[in-house]
Amino acid sequence: MTEFGECDSLSVMKPLTRPLNLDLSLRENKVVVIYGPRQVGKTTLVKQFLKTYPKKYVYHTGDEIPFASALAQCNLEILRKMFTDVDLVVIDEAQLVPNIGRAVKLIVDNLSSTRVILTGSSSFDLANKTGETLTGRKVVLTLYPVSQTEMLQLTSQFQLETHVTDVLVYGSYPAVLMAPSYSTKGEKLKEIVNSYLLKDILTFNLVKNSAVVRDLLKLLAFQIGSEISLSKLANRLEIDKKTVVRYLDLLEKSFVLFSLGGFSRNLRKEVYKSKKYYFWDLGVRNALIANLNPVNLRNDLGQLWENFLVVERLKRNAYARVYPNYYFWRTYDQKEIDFLEELGGKLWAFEFKWQKTKVKPPMDFLNAYPNSSFQVITKKNYFPFVDYAHFIKNLPFNA
Repeated sequence: MTEFGECDSLSVMKPLTRPLNLDLSLRENKVVVIYGPRQVGKTTLVKQFLKTYPKKYVYHTGDEIPFASALAQCNLEILRKMFTDVDLVVIDEAQLVPNIGRAVKLIVDNLSSTRVILTGSSSFDLANKTGETLTGRKVVLTLYPVSQTEMLQLTSQFQLETHVTDVLVYGSYPAVLMAPSYSTKGEKLKEIVNSYLLKDILTFNLVKNSAVVRDLLKLLAFQIGSEISLSKLANRLEIDKKTVVRYLDLLEKSFVLFSLGGFSRNLRKEVYKSKKYYFWDLGVRNALIANLNPVNLRNDLGQLWENFLVVERLKRNAYARVYPNYYFWRTYDQKEIDFLEELGGKLWAFEFKWQKTKVKPPMDFLNAYPNSSFQVITKKNYFPFVDYAHFIKNLPFNA
């Protein structure tokens, strides 16, 4: 089989047009904050935008010590000298600048018509530093690993669906997607995992032992689609439960993981206190457990398919600016549904199967929520489920 990264349509190393429209988001005396994992393309996105920006701008990074030190003083006179007659201020990796929230608030409140863009790979730090100080002054955007819709810039839908198995194994970081061979993809993933994955957590001294965090990630990697027991994780890692909770929170805020909670409204036997965890990128997950085997040699295809569909659906909705609540559904007698969306008082229920099979929704669910919908998503019909371009054309919200 031809490798996805070596298909003719992907052999041209052209830049992707990412789905965040900075033109629409920028406003006078407002701050655009762009979150997202490291190496996902935030800096590239901003630099491509600046190439065509028609007015005067300045671009700095948070690790420029003289710049960060001057900004951190939060001195209005200094800020006026730094940004006189500047229409746009861009600060990459802004979480590295002390007092960034206060400094930016001074800029947008006192420098007429000034716009600001901040990027950050750790929402736990940048969000804390800009939260209250920039209330009402910011627009928050998130850039994820490359979505299925974006990949249509590189190939046809037929090729994309044919080679979706490569994404299940290697994920969709830009550098990995563009790599010309499977071996190079593996090398890129190894670099991401070893050099970038926990960088923010370690930079801010938020964990004492990075090996424990990696072990936690490995345990979660084998439990995709399963409810997580915090007590069991704590016992396996030989740490206390509160530490597990803190590490999970940090991993979510640094865009490594995300979680779904259980849905419960009408039935006493519905499970609602547990959580399931998924990886924002499957290549990272597979690299962590040192398994980059093709899908025909794996025993976790069902887990990969479920993680892939959930994360792509979240990307689809985020880029379409639709924000349902997300859940899984299970009862104590083991009736279950993989994925639920709740919006406008309605429920959409989805079951994920690689091969098309006859799957009926649990009668308990149908009886409790008679106005909900139910759909099985397979490799044959998955693309409309994750394609935000098709979705936007067919608003209002529908499954």
